[in-house]
Formats: sequence, C-alpha cells, structure tokens
Amino acid sequence: MSFTSKHILIRLYLVSGGMFLFAVAVMVKLIDIQTADGDKYRELAMKRTEKMFTIEPTRGNLYSNDGSLLATSVSRYTIRFDAVTVSAPDFEAGVGPLSRELSELLGKPASHYEKILRKARASKDRYALIARNLDYSQYMAVQEFPLFKLGPYKGGMISEQKIVREHPLGKIAERSVGYERFDENGYATRVGLEGAFGRYLRGIEGKRLKQKIAKGQWKPIGLDNIIEPQDGYDVISTIDINIQDIAHHALLGQLEHYKAEHGTVIVMETATGEIKAISNLGRTDEDTYYERLNYAIGESHEPGSTFKLMSLVAAMEDGKLDTSTVVDTEKGTWKIYDRVVRDSRRGGYGKISVGKAFEVSSNTAFAKMIHENYKDDPSAFTDRLKSMGLDKELGMPIKGEGKPVLRSPGDKGWSGISLAWMSHGYEVSLTPLQTLAFYNAIANNGELVRPRLIKEVREWNRTVAHFDKDVLNPEICSQATVKKVQQLLRNVVASPEGTGHGLESPFLTLAGKTGTAQKNYASKDPDKLGYISTFAGYFPADKPEYSCIVVIHEPDKSVGYYGADVAGPVFRSVARKITSNKPVETKLKSLAISSSVLEKSYSGYYELSQEPFEAVPDLRGMSGMDAVSLLENLGVEVEIRGNGKVKKQSVSKGTDLKKVKKIVLELS
Repeated sequence: MSFTSKHILIRLYLVSGGMFLFAVAVMVKLIDIQTADGDKYRELAMKRTEKMFTIEPTRGNLYSNDGSLLATSVSRYTIRFDAVTVSAPDFEAGVGPLSRELSELLGKPASHYEKILRKARASKDRYALIARNLDYSQYMAVQEFPLFKLGPYKGGMISEQKIVREHPLGKIAERSVGYERFDENGYATRVGLEGAFGRYLRGIEGKRLKQKIAKGQWKPIGLDNIIEPQDGYDVISTIDINIQDIAHHALLGQLEHYKAEHGTVIVMETATGEIKAISNLGRTDEDTYYERLNYAIGESHEPGSTFKLMSLVAAMEDGKLDTSTVVDTEKGTWKIYDRVVRDSRRGGYGKISVGKAFEVSSNTAFAKMIHENYKDDPSAFTDRLKSMGLDKELGMPIKGEGKPVLRSPGDKGWSGISLAWMSHGYEVSLTPLQTLAFYNAIANNGELVRPRLIKEVREWNRTVAHFDKDVLNPEICSQATVKKVQQLLRNVVASPEGTGHGLESPFLTLAGKTGTAQKNYASKDPDKLGYISTFAGYFPADKPEYSCIVVIHEPDKSVGYYGADVAGPVFRSVARKITSNKPVETKLKSLAISSSVLEKSYSGYYELSQEPFEAVPDLRGMSGMDAVSLLENLGVEVEIRGNGKVKKQSVSKGTDLKKVKKIVLELS
C-alpha cells in the first residue's frame, strides 16, 4: 500500500469516527430532551402550532324605559386585499369592474380604488387597506363583487370583523349612556350607564382552541374545544327619550344664547326617583356644545340660594323660627365681623317675614336669622342638616359621584362667618343631583328617595333583576314644615315679588327656587368672577309628578346671569313640553243628565243665529263656542282669551257690524 493510499484511509477513519461520535451525541441529546426537557419542548411546540383564542360575547342592549335603543352592539368590517394570491389574468380581468362596484357602494371615484389595487399588485402588498367600518349589508355586497367573489385565495379578499357599540340617539345623552373600555392590561374605564351596569351588559367570554395552518391562518380544532360565550343581558333604564330630547335642546339653546361655559339638566319622577332625563353639555374651543363630562352627578359646587330651602327647613324643624317671623334686611346689607352680606336689591326689603324673605331670596335675612339663632350652638344647625342626609353621597351606581361638603365647628375652614355664609349657599358644596334629591323630597311630602337610572335587567323575555323604589329617608322633616315650604316654593313663582315670577304659566303651576352663586369670588380680577345660575323645583305644583334642576355655569355677564333669567326659562320650557306631550285623561259623567241643558242652550243659540244682525249683539253670558260660531257666521274675526262663558267683549253691543273686523272675547 502506497503512502498516499494509507494517508487517505486514515482520514476516512477519522471522518467516520467523528460522524459516529456526532451521531452518538445527537442520540444522547435526544434521549435527554425526551426524559429531562420533553414536557418543556412539547409545550413550546404546541404554543407555536396551537393557541387558545378568546371569543368575545355580544354585549347586551341598553334601552330607554319605552323600549327604544340607547346603545347596541353591531358588527363592523374592514376589507383588505392580498395582491399576491391573485393570478395575473384574474387581476386584469377583475380590477376594473371591482373598482366600479366599490365606487358605487362607497362613494369614492373608481379611479381611487383601481389605483390602490394596482399599487398593491406592483408592490406585492398582501394586506392593502380597501375600506373600513362597513356594515353587514355592505360586507355581504363586497363579497359578491368581481374578483373578490373568487374567494380569499383566488380573489385576494381579506375581511376582518369587530364588534362596536353604537348610540342610536347620537350626541343626545352620549355621556349619560357612556361606555366601558378595557386597556391591554385589563384595566377598565367606566362611564355612564354602560359603565355602571357593565356587569350585566358585558357577558362572559368564550374560549376556542385553534391550530396554525398555511399562510399564518388559524383553524378551529374540533367542537369539543369550545367554551361558548355567554351574551350580555339587556338593561332597561329609566330614561325617557322624549323627555331627554326636550331637556337636551332646551339646555343647548340657553347655553348658546348666554354663551355659557357648561350646564346640566336633570328631570326626575317625583314618587319613584326614576331619572327621566339627564343632559350635560360643555363648550368646545369652537364654541359648540357636546356631552363632555357628567356634571349632574360628578360636579360638586356651591349651590347659592337654592340652599336657602335647606337652611329654612332646618331652622323650622328646630323651632327657631316660622314663616311669619319678622326679620330686618338692614337696607340690603348686613355686616358680620369684617365681611358684608348683600342683597341683590339695592336698599333691601326692610322688615319682612321669613316667608317673604324666601320669596325674594334675601341674603341678609337668611344670614341674620341663621347666625343669630345658632351662634351659641352652631353644631345644632349642621347636625340638623346632616340628619337630612346633606352630608352623604346618594350612592349612585355611576362612577364619580361628587362628595358633598358640609363643615361643622372644629373642621378645617370653619370660622365665625360660616353660619351666615352657609345659610345662603356658600361654604357648602353639593352636586346638582344631590340638590335635586332634596327638592324632590319636599315635593314628595318629605320622603327622600334615591335617584334611580335602571328599572330592569332582562334576558330575552326573562327578568333577571328588577329594581324598585329605594327610600333613603321616609321623612326628612315634619309634615307641618313640608306643607309650609311647599307653599313658599309655589310663591317664588306665583307671587308678583317672587324671584321666579317671570316663569309663571297660566296653563301649568310651577314651584321652585332660583339660585345665583358667585364663582371664583376670592379672585381680585373682575374678569375671573363668574356666576352659577340655578333653578330647582317641581311641577305641577299642586300635585307634583316631576322634579327638575337646571344649572348653568359662567353665562356671559353682559347677557345675563341671574338664575331666574338664565336657568329658569329652561325649567319652564322642559315643564311645559313634558306636560303638553302627556296625554290627558278626562272622566266623563253620564251624558244623559245634561241633555236638557244642552237642548236649552242649543235652542237659544239657534234662535239667536237666525236673527238678521246689523249690529254687534250682546254676547255676555253666552258660551265661548256659541259666541265664536255666531260671530264667524257674521263675518267677524274672533280672538278668545280664557275658557268658559263670555265675560267681556272688546266691541260693545250695538256697534255697526260693517265697521267691525275683529272682536276679542274674554271668557271665564
């Protein structure tokens, strides 16, 4: 054997030996993996080829009290294009017709879509965006378009579905309806009704095991691996969409007129505490308004003169005074230590009764009578207010209820002027809803009920949970006090001197209290001084069905800022429209008992109508309907004021009819 052959043979042995040793090492490692790390690598392999996917449940619907949708879940689709999977002949044959169909459906020019498709083809884009937020009918139509109807592999159509929440009312009550959102870490942000009752609406997630197949797609593995999702329950709220619409537009119009910063309106059913409307509007940089924050529930502020009701009830319950007690308004100013309390009316009101002081909203009267009656034991005043629940939150399910501020002697911020300032709504703080709850209690003969936003939770036709009236305090004060302050609240509107007199309506009795609180009054800059205009009350005054509060922050002072002028008209508008939209039920007595009266009345009218009048007849005592009919037959225009029989006519009897064009009849 030559040296060269021997050398080659040695090399061959070495290579073979190395390969043998490598094979042994591989076998050892495989055995080690199988025995020591087998579970670890099997789990890793499974993760790469199999994955558990979450199946989102369908969120329940949120309804108004009459069954109208406030929020519902709908599917939205995104369409993309995989330009690589489509063959050249199919692409060229379908790109033009597809672009035209997309143009007709979505509104943009066909050239726009053809440009997107050809650009994707040239760049071999496998995920080109075609359209977003298509509804189900649009999605189904796109599936049948040229090219796309060939399917995902030949036609390149990729569809992605997502569930979104829609509000059929649009911007009306948007913040009150709210939302529930979860971030990537599972932390939730909850707003409004959606957030408050998310535990009923959201449902329970399902699980599905899927296996990774070609092109990075995931395919379900059998039916046995599915945990079915449980859809959310439907929630029926107390909101009345008609009242909500009335409140929203009444508030919006006043905010725009007074160029105010923000405002809120709440309408509540007196007996049950059901909130029928809650509107919160704030101004944008563009001077438009939208539901930015839930001011009604979350914003605690000094209530101003609306708090005089609470002060008066407390003092009357403690026997410190009565509505007839006389107080001197000190010519409109009253000094306490180094501070001065002023009335809005220059010169004051002289010596007046407590009842009159409430009607005219005298700051000096309330500051004097609360300070002088409680200065020796100020805790008695604050304890009485606390006994009526004014220091407690209402416990609303909606997140972010503002905390009331009601200081007592010894608390930080308490001073010698605190009683006087608290008496007319300063150094205290309440949310609009907390103030309304107290006024509603007075309307409800002393029974304080928790404001309520939900009536029922349902699963199809099955009631899951029902929510009833929740009484917080069956009697916040005595019936004697209730009846007296009810009359005072009525006088605020009905009395000629009442601060709310301009709101009086001949067709509807209103009761309530105006409030005008200074805002940022500690500032020495007059430009920063603002006002909060409020009106809180109920209607009809004699038999309350609804309570309502209107709060408007920082109206333009050059236009107006008093509660009666700014907030009061919103209250009146809401009250009028609610009652005018409500069907009237009338119980009729038997018609038989009035038949003789009707016959007599008709025969008298018939005989009168047959006379050939040349002059205006005496219409006094005639029914309004007969008088109108008679005059119109004589060719005279008629205007009626009031109801019943004719009490007065604008044109005296005997006047030549040829000289008369119109007659005004006053009925009573």
